[in-house]
Amino acid sequence: MTEAGPTVPFWKDERKLGIIFQILLLLAVLAVLAFLSYTAYRGMRARGLEFSFAFLFEESGFLISEGVTLANDGGGWIFRAFQPSDANWQVLLAGLINTLRVSLTGIVLTTILGVLVGVGRLSSNWLVNRLSFAYVEFVRNTPLLVQMIFWYLAVFNKMPPLRQAGEWYGFILSNKGMAVPWVATTPAWAQFSPFFYWGLYLWIGLWLVRAVWKPPRWLYWVVPAAAWALGLVVAGQMPVSLSTPVKQGFRVRGGALLSPEFSSVLLALTIYTASYIAEIVRGAIQSLPKGQWEAAASLGLSYGQTLRLIILPQALRIIVPPLGNQYLNLTKNSSLAIAVGFPELFNVYGTLANQTGRSLEGVLIVMAVYLSISLSISAFINWYNTHVALVGAAR
Repeated sequence: MTEAGPTVPFWKDERKLGIIFQILLLLAVLAVLAFLSYTAYRGMRARGLEFSFAFLFEESGFLISEGVTLANDGGGWIFRAFQPSDANWQVLLAGLINTLRVSLTGIVLTTILGVLVGVGRLSSNWLVNRLSFAYVEFVRNTPLLVQMIFWYLAVFNKMPPLRQAGEWYGFILSNKGMAVPWVATTPAWAQFSPFFYWGLYLWIGLWLVRAVWKPPRWLYWVVPAAAWALGLVVAGQMPVSLSTPVKQGFRVRGGALLSPEFSSVLLALTIYTASYIAEIVRGAIQSLPKGQWEAAASLGLSYGQTLRLIILPQALRIIVPPLGNQYLNLTKNSSLAIAVGFPELFNVYGTLANQTGRSLEGVLIVMAVYLSISLSISAFINWYNTHVALVGAAR
């Protein structure tokens, strides 16, 4: 039998000391949270208040400038414009929908603009390179809040009235906001819609059965496409069409009218975040070996083909992780929209807290919602990053 080695005292064992330190740190955090909770509880009791979320089901009694919410019209739950007679939870839902509108739209637009500017930073064209550089340096060194107020006060509020507004390729800019072409349903949608939804259900079903049976990739596209093609045959005509806005007196018919507040917030978030994404794209491209460019040139590929087929697919694995951080920043920065009066979640919470006096319960709801949105974006980015990494490893 071998003799056991000397026992290391726990105060010299780094592993045990690490565990003890983590336990003490956890206890300290719990103690701080307990102290803050008890202090808040005593403060509410001293003012005759009780911690409760019952206020969510009370009538709101105020109106917001824009927003839709979920409501029961007697025949089922539908989305409609928010009304003062709706409950407080419905006004919070309207604020959440507005936050998601501006955040998701901003994520798409800022990704496109950021990639274009990032590629422009490396362009051999002197004018494109210098303009991209000036854009990045100017926008990144100007506060987002200032940019948001600039777009609202100095741009949209100075636009001409609707009757005097000009039209550019279906877009109308006026002091009432920005009217853009939008997709509208036709009478054939009633016949096509069941097939459209069944195509979505089948596509989701294919994803859900992956743990038991892994369908071939082509099936994910063929199944919904077949359902939608059958719907088009039954409907006999296109179920949707492109609606272009047209001025009619003091109103706009057709398309979609984006309010000055929404337009200002969207433009500010898109332009500001794109300047950071441009630097991420530039750094990722420059991190690749120059031999990639030289090999593509030897094969006779043009600059655009090299960028699209060789450089960007490789740079994508470097771009994705920091790109997720910018998406999170854009979503959380949407709370600055309170400065221009856009009724997103945080703005609506402020009005609701003043009306009900439930500031603590309200801010906890807002924090939980922002946390859920951030975790959802992080989960999607991590999933996509893993997917890209696996594809790269397989090659």
